[in-house]
Amino acid sequence: MYQKHEIGRIGEEAATNYLKKLGYNVIERNFLCKRGEIDIICLDKKELVFVEVKTRTSAEFGNPADAVNNIKQKHIYKAAEYYIYKRHLENEFIRIDVIEVYIKKTKIYINHLKQVM
Repeated sequence: MYQKHEIGRIGEEAATNYLKKLGYNVIERNFLCKRGEIDIICLDKKELVFVEVKTRTSAEFGNPADAVNNIKQKHIYKAAEYYIYKRHLENEFIRIDVIEVYIKKTKIYINHLKQVM
């Protein structure tokens, strides 16, 4: 279990660095509430973006984005709704993205899927 957690942490760090290089303003990481969790919350120009990060070391169990099933999507929506409510951001444009992180030996590959839900 520790190894999975460590791989996930590396993936989230890589995704955060990737978003910063693109000019996104990272506001918060690992927002957790009773309704779910958001890995990264950031601004892309004037758009509030909720990012789910999925990291894999092999394609044995499919693409990382495949793990964002209907149940996971529902949790992301509910957590995003709560975040918007708590921060009074009801008038913001929002988007939900998935970032797939592939770790192959010493290399990291990123696939950014925008507006997936």
